[in-house]
Order: sequence, then C-alpha cells, then structure tokens
Amino acid sequence: MSISLINSSNLSGQIKERSRQLGFDLVGICSADDSRYRSYLRQWLDDGRQGSMEYLARRLDERTSPTTYMPGAKSVICVACNYHAKLEDQSDIPGNAQGKIARYVLGDDYHELLKSRLYALADWIKEQVPDAQTRCAVDTAPVMEKELSARAGVGWLGKNTCIINERIGSWVLLGEVLTTLELPFDTPAIDRCGTCQQCIDACPTQAIVAPYQLDARKCISYLTIEHRSTIDPDLQPLMQDWLFGCDICQEVCPWNGRAPFSLDPAFQSRLPAGKLDVSAVQQWTSTDYQSAMRNSAIKRIKLPILQRNARIVTTNLAGG
Repeated sequence: MSISLINSSNLSGQIKERSRQLGFDLVGICSADDSRYRSYLRQWLDDGRQGSMEYLARRLDERTSPTTYMPGAKSVICVACNYHAKLEDQSDIPGNAQGKIARYVLGDDYHELLKSRLYALADWIKEQVPDAQTRCAVDTAPVMEKELSARAGVGWLGKNTCIINERIGSWVLLGEVLTTLELPFDTPAIDRCGTCQQCIDACPTQAIVAPYQLDARKCISYLTIEHRSTIDPDLQPLMQDWLFGCDICQEVCPWNGRAPFSLDPAFQSRLPAGKLDVSAVQQWTSTDYQSAMRNSAIKRIKLPILQRNARIVTTNLAGG
C-alpha cells in the first residue's frame, strides 16, 4: 500500500513509539524482499544440520520469501524484547543437584506474550490505516526472523548465530509484523563481532562449526529440546549441567557483559537461580509437571524428555 513520503515517515515514527509503549525494547523496519540466504539454507538442510527438525525443510518458499508467507507484503516491522533476567548466585548453598535452564524460558511463555503485543500493534496500525493488511510472526512461523532483524537494524547476526544489539546484547526475543504498507526502511545493523570468537571457543560440543554457522545436531539447546530420541553417549558428558537449552555462547559474549537486566515483570525468573532440582524432576508425574510449568515455554517439551535430560545432568554432576 503506497502512502505519501511525509505520511509514511510520520507513521513509521508512530509505529515505533507505539511498539515501545506495548513493551518492545527495540524496533526497526525493513523491506519484505526475499531472503539472500535461500541457497545457504537449502545446502544447510541438505547437509542434515537441522537434525530431526524436519519442519525447517517444510514451507521453504514461505520461509525465504515474506511475500509468499504474506502476499502483498511491502514492509516488515521487526521488534525485540530484552529477556535478560537477573539470577541469584546460589553456588555456595548446599542442596540437591541442580540443572540449568536457559534464560529465555525463565519467565512467562514468550510465544503468547509476544503474540499478544504483536496483535495489539497490528490492530493499532489498522486503526491508523484501515486498508492496511498485517500478519504477525514469532519464532514458530516460517519467517527468517534473524535475517529480517539484522536488515531492520535491530542487531547484527553474530558468529554464534544469535542477533546481537549494541545496547542489549543477544538477550532478545524477536517478533515481526508483516504489512502491505510501504514504510521507510532502517539502516541494516553493522556486524561488530570483529575478530572475536569467544562463542566458538566456549561451545563444549563445537556446534559452531565456523563463524556464523551452526550444526544443530551438536547444539546443547537442540539436544535438550528438539532431539526426542537417545542422545549420543559421546555428547552427553559435554552437556554439563544444562537441563533445558543452553546459554554458554551468550554468556561469554563481550557484548553481553554490559547488557542491562530486563525490567519487564513478564521476563523475571520464576526460578531464583535459573535452575531446577534434577532429582525432583525425575520424580515428577505429568500432573506435577503441568503444575510446576504452568504458562512456561518449558512445556514445549514432554516430561519424558525433560527427565531424560535430568538423568544426564545427574550423571554429569556426579562425575560421570
């Protein structure tokens, strides 16, 4: 949808202001052009680096073409929320073995949270321009959200394949509103990783096989969440005490050394130290699990998978 340059510039500013009012920490706008990484993604899939995530090979045309996902799309509004929860150091407190949980799931289920905010933004846009069409997306949608975020200036794609923002670091959850509106585009983010490769060096399983390249089959996040069968015995000791997900490549990133903590109540940790008692997890019934993880994205995996992870963590903490 074409609107005058002056009106589109004003609307762009208003969209960004409304995004911040809704709780998004970062916002940028980019074109709905096709992905530049279609051939790379195709090769990555052909090499089997997606592991058992077969869904990544489905809807490839939509995934690499925003206008296929949403016909008529001209612009993509890319937003991000800071989820950097402050955790307590309980390393000196005696107790049972504890398994670490990735920070992005320590608060409320981000899928529902981001969706509600994205829908509110989309509704507001249609109030301003009634003929505008929109479609919202979070990480479950077939959208190359990290590429779009980098194109919109939200952050650059780091060597660990995470989006990194100069101010917030990589502790960001991403969302998008595709729209038929023709809006001014922001300047793409500049890659500021430089010669640093701390994330590559720190990965226990060497899942970052080269700068900007991840082999999911070795990634601890993949192994603890997406991989539903037996984990390679050679990889199990390298998983250390990670029960769900992994933050190692983010924890060592220099840009995260000064990242601010989130003030959003929705992202505050339900677990003071970001950990769960792995002995208790192994004893949970389905009812226990549903109760303990109510409104948590951890429920993305079934209890038997979490208990499998708990057994591995127990063995690793006991010294193998």
